[in-house]
Amino acid sequence: AYFRLLCSLLLPALFLSGILCVCLVVLLWGVRLWIQRKKQLSSAGRDGKRPLLVAFFHPYCNAGGGGERVLWCAIRTLQKKYRNVTCVVYTGDRDATGEDIVEGAFRRFNIKLIHPVKFVFLEKRFLVEASLYPHFTLLGQSLGSVFLGWEALLKCVPDIYIDSMGYAFTIPLFKYLGGCRVGCYVHYPTISTDMLSVVRNQDTRFNNAAFITSSPLFSKFKLVYYYFFAFMYGLVGSCSDVVMVNSSWTLNHILSLWRAGACTSVVYPPCDVQTFLDIPLEVEKSTSEYSIVSVSQFRPEKDHPLQIRAFAKLLKERVGQQPSLKLILIGGCRNQQDEERVNNLRRLCEELGVSDDVMFRINIPFEELKRHLAAATIGLHTMWNEHFGIGVVECMAAGTVILAHNSGGPKLDIVVPHEGHVTGFLAEDEDGYAETMAYIFSLSPEKRLEIRENARRSVHRFSDQHFEDTFLLSVEPLFK
Repeated sequence: AYFRLLCSLLLPALFLSGILCVCLVVLLWGVRLWIQRKKQLSSAGRDGKRPLLVAFFHPYCNAGGGGERVLWCAIRTLQKKYRNVTCVVYTGDRDATGEDIVEGAFRRFNIKLIHPVKFVFLEKRFLVEASLYPHFTLLGQSLGSVFLGWEALLKCVPDIYIDSMGYAFTIPLFKYLGGCRVGCYVHYPTISTDMLSVVRNQDTRFNNAAFITSSPLFSKFKLVYYYFFAFMYGLVGSCSDVVMVNSSWTLNHILSLWRAGACTSVVYPPCDVQTFLDIPLEVEKSTSEYSIVSVSQFRPEKDHPLQIRAFAKLLKERVGQQPSLKLILIGGCRNQQDEERVNNLRRLCEELGVSDDVMFRINIPFEELKRHLAAATIGLHTMWNEHFGIGVVECMAAGTVILAHNSGGPKLDIVVPHEGHVTGFLAEDEDGYAETMAYIFSLSPEKRLEIRENARRSVHRFSDQHFEDTFLLSVEPLFK
């Protein structure tokens, strides 16, 4: 009797599910045909020939960071190589015109495009802003990106789609509904195995609040949520025809999550090393003061408190020694939260008694940044698992002795021996940073010059030209 009852309930449910699945497939197929028809009607140029549309999904293309430098270099590279290509940028920067954005790219990065770019302005960028999702931020932003991607697809259907800002959930949309060949450039995995281990070990960090780490129940719930999200992230990422990553660290995470090794390659971001190469490298003259310079935005993951604590420890050990030392923290403040962070850092300096020896330089012009780097002895970086580290490359190009965190891009790609010679140093904690800084200052000026020269020679691997060569090689399958 129970079996018959179960069958009488189960069979209609399965039948209904089957019908719903068929309806969904038919609906999606209909949407795809409609989008393809829309593409054919709008694609012919004035001469009747159809240009190849290559679209970049970059909602914040006017932001002026390292990710934007990659975008404009990539567009210029394609314009150089392919004559029949029209580049499209999907952006949410509706407060600027296309001309303003292109002019800004030239002013900030010295990148002059060969041909005009078509901008598609999106109205729903607010859907991908973290502030909209105080909880379940990763999932919220990812679902938001799907709606933003749908708006982009309806406004312009390209032949080739490249996500250049890390919105992997848009990839299946353009591949299966838009019928595009799809690729992506991954600066940082949305979720990583390191993030999973932080939650699993109930470790309090900037992305794992104390109230979660103190509760086994909350930690388990967050772990399940992270594993579910990692599975979904792997699923959408594996739809890519071409995957480019910015470092070995990012490569390892993307390979483990997306399992798309055959189409994945490392394409180092283009760093403006040339700008710093006119700073002369020579043996330091005797001076009454050495400077240690840190260059990074005042964001929590950059770990400025570690720099200040290590510097205070170094000063304690050097009491009475000459020359004196100065720590210069250079960085950008994007908003009120960043400014509050700087005030907290100033308070930390007062608590440790080093206020007179620490200087804050906020949102300074490039020429001033260059002067500080030219005068500095040590370039300091403390972010754990920095995915690449453009600031680290710039410090090395400028001729400082770099001391970076022993993880991520600096460890695997940047601060590595060049032709068997030392290019810089790595550390992990307060003691390690203080000891290594003391060691660098104990070296002779001639020995420091040798390390600086090795470092400068090594950073040519991250030039614009090297980026162009590897980028073209990676995207070639999309143009076949």
